[in-house]
Amino acid sequence: MEKLVMIKYGELSTKKDNINFFLKQLKDNVSFALKQMDVNIKFDKGRMFITLNKDNFDEVCKALKKIFGIYEFDVAYKLDSKNEEDIKKSVLELVKKKEFTTFKVQTKRSDKKFPKESMEFNRLMGGVILKSIPNVRVDVHNPELLVNIEIRSDGVYVYFNSEKGIGGYPVGVAGKGLLMLSGGIDSPVAGYLAIKRGVKLECLYFESPPHTSIEAKNKVIELAKKLAVYNNNIKLHIINFTEIQTTIYQNCPHEYLITIMRRMMYRISEIVARNNRCKIIVNGESIGQVASQTLTSMNVINETVKIPVIRPVACFDKLEIIDIAKKIDTYETSILPYEDCCTIFVPDHPVINPEFAKAREYEKLLPYEDLIYKAIKGHEIINITKDDKVEFSDLL
Repeated sequence: MEKLVMIKYGELSTKKDNINFFLKQLKDNVSFALKQMDVNIKFDKGRMFITLNKDNFDEVCKALKKIFGIYEFDVAYKLDSKNEEDIKKSVLELVKKKEFTTFKVQTKRSDKKFPKESMEFNRLMGGVILKSIPNVRVDVHNPELLVNIEIRSDGVYVYFNSEKGIGGYPVGVAGKGLLMLSGGIDSPVAGYLAIKRGVKLECLYFESPPHTSIEAKNKVIELAKKLAVYNNNIKLHIINFTEIQTTIYQNCPHEYLITIMRRMMYRISEIVARNNRCKIIVNGESIGQVASQTLTSMNVINETVKIPVIRPVACFDKLEIIDIAKKIDTYETSILPYEDCCTIFVPDHPVINPEFAKAREYEKLLPYEDLIYKAIKGHEIINITKDDKVEFSDLL
C-alpha cells in the first residue's frame, strides 16, 4: 500500500462550475508551500493527494495547517486492491499498529460500483476488528480510534483521526488588496481575515520619523512576516508621512487632526492600491473603537476614495480581535511599546462627529496634492517571503 497525504476541500466543494479555478489555485499554493519538500501533487473535484519522495510527513502536515482552502487533511494509505478480502486484510494490518480500546468504522463509498453500501461495510469491518483484536469495543459517539475508509473510483483509501485545516478560500482567487498595516492589534487580524477569503495582500505602513522610531518600523516588518506565512509573501510599502503630518498639525484645528490625517492616508492608499492593481483597501477599523472609527467619521474619511474599503473586524469587539491575534501569533508583537504615526499628535478632544464641509474647508489650507505626490514618489518597498527573507528595494 502507498502512504500519502489526502486533502479535503470543505467550502470549495460548493463551487460547482467554478471549482477547477479554485482547486488550481489551491494546488499552486500547496506547491509553493512545499517547494522544498520533494512532493508530487494531484487533484480532482473530490480530493487532493500529495505523495512524498521521502518520509517527511510531519513537515508537510505542519505546512498544510497554514494554507487557506484546506478544510481537513489526513495521512492516508491507498490500498493495492479493491477486492473485499484484500481490503479487510490491509485495514486490519493498519489497525493492529494502533493503540486503542474503543473504535468506530466510517465508510464513504463514492464508487457506486462497489458491491456493498457504506453502512453494510461499516458493520463488516467492525466485526473483523472485534474478532481479530482482543479487548476492544465499538463506540460510535466518542471513539479513541476512528477508522475512515473511502472507496473511490481510483482506489480505496484508509486513514485515521483527521487534522483540521484553516478553511477559507485559496489565497489569490479573489484578487489583490492593500492592507493599511499599523503596529497595532487590529490591522494584522483584519489582514488575516482578508487573506482567508482569498485576497492576496500587499501592505502599506505610514512612518513619521523622527516622531516614530526604527523599532516601530521593525515591528511592522515583523507583523508582515507573520502574515506572509499565510499570504506566501508580502510586498510592504512604507510611506514617509512626516511632512504631511506636520503640515496638518501646523495648519488645521487640532480637533480635526485625526480626521484630516486619515483622509490623507486614504488618498495615498488608493493611489498605491491602483498602482499595484489592488482591487480593495483593507484596514483594521472597528466601529466606535476610537474617534476616527465612529460611523460619522468613517463616512467623512471614506469620502476621499472611490475604491472599496473592506473592514473585516468592523463588528468585532476588542476581546474577539485579541483572541484571533493570539491565535495567529501577532499579539505579542503588536503590543510592543513603539508608537506609530496614528498615536502621535493625538489631540485631547478629537472630533467624533466631523462635518464634511469643515473637513473640506480645512484641507484647502494644505498643499496636500503636492505632499501626497512627494510621499508616494519617494516611498520604500520591502519584499518579505514566508521563509523570513526580507529584501529592501530602492526608494521609488
